[in-house]
Amino acid sequence: MLDKTNPVDNQLADKAEALLRAPLLTLVHEAAAVHRAHHDVEDIQKASLVSIKTGGCPEDCAYCPQSVHHKEVGLQKEHFMDPQTVINMAKQAQSAGAERFCMGAAWRKVRDGAEFDAVLNMVRGVRDLGMEACVTLGMLLPHQAQALADAGLTAYNHNLDTGPDFYAEIIGTRTYRDRLETLDHVRAAGITICCGGIIEMGESLRDRADMLAVLASFDPQPESVPLNALIPVPGTPLGHLPRVSSPEMIRMVATARILMPNTRVRLSAGRDGFSVSDQILCFLAGANSIFYGDILLTAPNSGLSLDDALFETLSGILGE
Repeated sequence: MLDKTNPVDNQLADKAEALLRAPLLTLVHEAAAVHRAHHDVEDIQKASLVSIKTGGCPEDCAYCPQSVHHKEVGLQKEHFMDPQTVINMAKQAQSAGAERFCMGAAWRKVRDGAEFDAVLNMVRGVRDLGMEACVTLGMLLPHQAQALADAGLTAYNHNLDTGPDFYAEIIGTRTYRDRLETLDHVRAAGITICCGGIIEMGESLRDRADMLAVLASFDPQPESVPLNALIPVPGTPLGHLPRVSSPEMIRMVATARILMPNTRVRLSAGRDGFSVSDQILCFLAGANSIFYGDILLTAPNSGLSLDDALFETLSGILGE
């Protein structure tokens, strides 16, 4: 089990940092070889993401417009969605080509009661469609993780966000240890883990390496690692920061692929700022999933028509 007091394996973090600093083409070439050895390169999963409860979150995450601490954002809060409405949205996503349906609620932690029972019904409904079901609900207790497992949940998303040394610069309302404990509960219940982070929040390259080292130290490693590029939202403490350059994301994807050969690496938030060519390089470097649709919780995403064009281009290249 991961040491929650000191979760970074320094030797593994040194390796991650060396990879992040390697010449880009050399790094991509190595990552592509690892990817081909462990995955079908034409298998790029499409996942759809919906916010089932928006805004009003008591956490103070510096990047997040849903936090009640960032009053200048002006995000319109939305109440908890009706389960049947969510299941109908899953049907629409499935018709558009999505294989995985992800549901997020702006909660600090799960509370037993009617809303959690409704989430369980959503999970059952999505699974009945034959889709993978993923939720992100904040911190969990063991019995809540087990209830989600009994409902058929495929994966629980609970990101580390960054390395442990930089974490307190981004979040003050929960600890790194809190996150690791929730992931332990998820794993103990037999649910697969979806856990990644965000880059370009002011962290150092070593912080990125530390985050990847923590993820790669999980035993077993996460089945899914979403890599997000910060989307600076005016009114949040990070709203003034620049967008991530595509080579930085390509390096993160490639390093994650080398360190976690069997993991599904998800090209997640911020993808709308990357060209088709940028995204193809990410896929070459080992990414094999995207979030598919116009919105990621509250952030913009590449639209369906643009993604359809992307996949048409990929099919022409990879189908040779």
